[in-house]
Amino acid sequence: MNITQRDRDLGTAYAMRPSASRTELTEVGRGTPMGELLRRYWHPIGLVADATDIPRKVRALGEDLILFRDGHGRVGLLHARCCHRGTTLYYGKVEEDGIRCCYHGWKFDTEGRCLEQPCEPDGGQFRDKVRQPWYPVAERYGLIFAYMGPSEKCRCCHAQKPWRKWTTANSWKPTTARSAAGGPAVIPCNWLQHFENVVDPYHVPVLHGSFSGPQFTNMMASMPQVEIRDVAARRHRAFDPQQDDGKIFYRVTEAVLPTLRVVPNPRVAQFARVESIGWTLPIDDTSFRIYVAGRVKQPGDIGGMRSKFNGKFWWDMTEQEHQQFPGDYEAQVGQGPVTLHSEEHFGQSDRGILMIRRMLADQLDALAAGRDPVGVSFDQTRHRRNSRLEISLATRE
Repeated sequence: MNITQRDRDLGTAYAMRPSASRTELTEVGRGTPMGELLRRYWHPIGLVADATDIPRKVRALGEDLILFRDGHGRVGLLHARCCHRGTTLYYGKVEEDGIRCCYHGWKFDTEGRCLEQPCEPDGGQFRDKVRQPWYPVAERYGLIFAYMGPSEKCRCCHAQKPWRKWTTANSWKPTTARSAAGGPAVIPCNWLQHFENVVDPYHVPVLHGSFSGPQFTNMMASMPQVEIRDVAARRHRAFDPQQDDGKIFYRVTEAVLPTLRVVPNPRVAQFARVESIGWTLPIDDTSFRIYVAGRVKQPGDIGGMRSKFNGKFWWDMTEQEHQQFPGDYEAQVGQGPVTLHSEEHFGQSDRGILMIRRMLADQLDALAAGRDPVGVSFDQTRHRRNSRLEISLATRE
């Protein structure tokens, strides 16, 4: 290529430099910087109801796994590829004490121990020397969480603070649905493109307000006053506008490392406190899904938060309507499977994205230096505070 100054001055695409992504932030496989950081935390990989006597495919952090519940009620999460001859345990049969491979009948318990090798003498004389790769699991809030990192760094799977403050008048319900933004269960782009969206308050009045019409409430369509803070200690009000005769609509959104999001109901519903918390699960480098647990007063409350676009739910829209009335799905997936970070041009309104990337990069540095990342606790009786960004919005009604 022979790019001239004239090409640069004209701004044609021919003058573009080679594009690149920040792979240290986007790649989630074992051995990658972000993959190793994410593996120091527990992640939801399914609903409690997903673990049954029928093997279920699970893909998380680039790994193919099988989820099941044995006859004793114990949940197992094993690597899909059988350690004998490599067929998938998806076709296995769940029994009282484990799962049996369809190919040669090897049986494994929920922690991967080989219990039987029926084609071998005496039921398998070396069965104690092989083990099917497995991961620890814990059931919380109707979700199943997995720890996929080094065993000596397996921290406690704590309850999240919002749940401990709820009254008994409310019940909670887990879901894999995107409660407000619309879109399919599995989103075909990198997880960070969604997580950064959580700390991008200025897209709300544009994308969800004026561009596609009010997708939430008219209050959400106003350009807000915004303050963003890195809250590593006690939570506090980050923005307190001086009130006069007008009313102030005030809401706080939080992004908690590594993947947790706390977003108030955009429809400004009946609860004063947040109604749901969600986790962004990176499936692999180019797809993710969201698990949500929310407090409800009656069945269907979480589904009632879903947005409509031009009067329709996302899945009922035509391709032309998706183009005319885009939402979060279109804006995030429209960046490509993995966005090209080298082509970005930031403004002052993008400081939330810069801060969350810096926070993640700091944790990558900590891990590389042999330190534990923020929010990791090995004490079952104590909760270590997570680092998070707190986004405060204020608009006049």
